[in-house]
Parts: sequence; structure tokens; C-alpha cells
Amino acid sequence: MGYAGRMRNPFHASFGVSPPLLVGRDELLEDFVEALEDGPGSAGRATLYTGARGTGKTVMLNAVEDRARERGWVVVSETATPGFVSRMTQQHLPRLLRDFDPKAVQRRMSGVSAPLNIGALTWSTIEAHVVQAGLRNQLEMLSDLLAENRTGVLITLDEVHQNQIEELRELATVVQHAFRENRELAFAGAGLAASISDVVNDDVLTFLRRAERHTLGSVARADVERAFREPIYAAGRSIGDQALQIMVDGARGYPFMLQLVGAQTWRLNPEAAEITVDDATRGVARARRLLGALVHEPALSTASDIDKSFLLAMAQDDGPSKMADIQQRLDVDVNYASQYRLRLIAAELIHPTRRGYVDFALPYLREYLRQHSAIDA
Repeated sequence: MGYAGRMRNPFHASFGVSPPLLVGRDELLEDFVEALEDGPGSAGRATLYTGARGTGKTVMLNAVEDRARERGWVVVSETATPGFVSRMTQQHLPRLLRDFDPKAVQRRMSGVSAPLNIGALTWSTIEAHVVQAGLRNQLEMLSDLLAENRTGVLITLDEVHQNQIEELRELATVVQHAFRENRELAFAGAGLAASISDVVNDDVLTFLRRAERHTLGSVARADVERAFREPIYAAGRSIGDQALQIMVDGARGYPFMLQLVGAQTWRLNPEAAEITVDDATRGVARARRLLGALVHEPALSTASDIDKSFLLAMAQDDGPSKMADIQQRLDVDVNYASQYRLRLIAAELIHPTRRGYVDFALPYLREYLRQHSAIDA
């Protein structure tokens, strides 16, 4: 039996788009909320989220923004692309100041069009904050206005990268001043671990060095089950235990893959009342193919030939690789192999599992490398 109409897909397999149900991040969100409520001086008022591609860094920023807004805070949300400070000073902050300053729009008598005894006066509208003040001045004005209600300003910055170091320094200087003045201001940033490390080592960005840093990893199996089951039922369909387990296995705890599996499985028979085992099996297969183009290929695009050789040497193993085996396969010495191990860990393509062993940080990267190695051969 089918539905009269097609049910809307609840899963969102797009980078940075919040899922219908965010799972596995409750503790981190609680930590951030506590920092807001603890007041100026709380370490969590400056927080950085890192993780491999697809682990939900942007989604995490979306979530902390929502928690801040729920508590009456205003949010300035930006991405660290060229001109982000100008966008803050020319767009976001003037708009917020106009919204929150009761004197932002003033009326004044600008002229008389007839004798006063007739009473014909003309008026003009003057908007405050049209002349662009500096970033520090604007944030101070805004935080002063919000202080009356004991709320503040949250600045979020996605894709933190050393390429925008000058603008990051400008923002950091202003944020550090606000912290020193005990203003109600908080900062949350996100980026790849290697990019974050480059930035926090800058001499000017000392406040980021002291920021709380959280690495977003995989999500527990029980949370993945819930992230599939609840949106499916909420959208009007059902799923059996066997089909659900196939989808959970296919996601491998990886947030982006979870959404990809959900979206692809749903699309197969969107009008059917129940998601079947066949739907789940085919959906996982389709999601795996898409993951290669959306995640693996971009992740490998900046890897050097030696980086790729290291990864291909790892791909010969069905599980974690022993460094001694990689060294032997590449015919290099210990120091050489260790150097590339550190490079690939920093790039979040691999991670150490125990002493002397490494494994892939991205799901299905081993299979992708094997497949494309065979094709290239």
C-alpha cells in the first residue's frame, strides 16, 4: 500500500545543513551553554571545534548558535573567507545595532514649508550607525545595549584557516579586548585540525591558544539508530529492525554518511509505508558511491604523491596498519615514515589506534583507495 502523496525526505545530505535530529553532541552543547551562563571569564566562552570532513563541524556551530539565541543572545555568523571582517562591520553589526538601539532611527524637523501658524512642517528620517564604525566600537555598542537584559553577542566563524590570518588577527584583538573588559561576548570557531593548529600558533591569536578545543569524532551506535528511526517515523514512514541495522552499519558512526545513507535510502521508494531491507541495502550502496565524490576525492586532492603512497600501503590491510609494515612496503626508514604519518594525522586522513598502529579516519577510504588503485593500474 502506498501513500496518496510523496513524503518529504527528512534527511539532509548537504555539508553544513543541520540534520533533523542532532545526536552524539549533547555534552559539548551543554558545556557551551554552561559557559554562556557562567558569565565572562568562563573558558568555554572561546571554543574551537575540529574534526575530519563530514563530522559535523558546521552543524555544531549551527547548534551552539541556536542555544545562544534561545537564551536571548544575538549571533554574528560568518565564514573565514576574504572580507569576513568587512561583512561584520558593514552588514551584520549595523543591522543588529539598528534592531536593538531604541534611538537608531530619529525624527527631526528639517524644514518649514509654510508659515508656522499653518503648521505645515516637514520631517526627515535619520538612521544612526550608517557611518561605519570599527569592529571594536560596534561590538562595544552592541554589548552595552544587550547588557541591560543580561545577554550578549556570540560570534561564530566557520572554516578557520591561516589564509585569512590578517583578518583573524583583527577579530582576535577585538575579542581579547572584550574578554579583558568582562563583556558578554563569546566566540566559537570550526575548522580542520591542521588549519586550527596553524592559526593558534600565531603570536597574535593567543586567546585561541587558550580556547577550549573539541575534536568531533564518530557517533555511538545507539545514537545513530535514534538519528535514523525518529526522523523516519516523524515523517510518516516506518522501518523494521533488520533494515535499520543495515543503515546503521552502513553509516559507520560518521555524521555525514548517516545523512547520506538516510537520504539515498528514502529516495528509493518515497511513497512506500515502510523502508525495506532491500531499500536499506541499495541506499547504503548508493551512499558509498556518493561519499567517494563528495568526501574522499576532495580530501585526497591536496595529498602529495608520497602521502598517497603511504595511504595505499595502509589500504593493503583490512584493519589498523602496523607502522613497521608500512615502512617496509614503502622501503623507507623510520624517520621518513614517521614524518608522513604525522602529516596525514594532521590532515585528518588517518589516526593512531594504539602504539605503532594507524587507521583511516574517514569511513570507506580504504575501499575507495583499493578501487581507484585498481582502476589506475
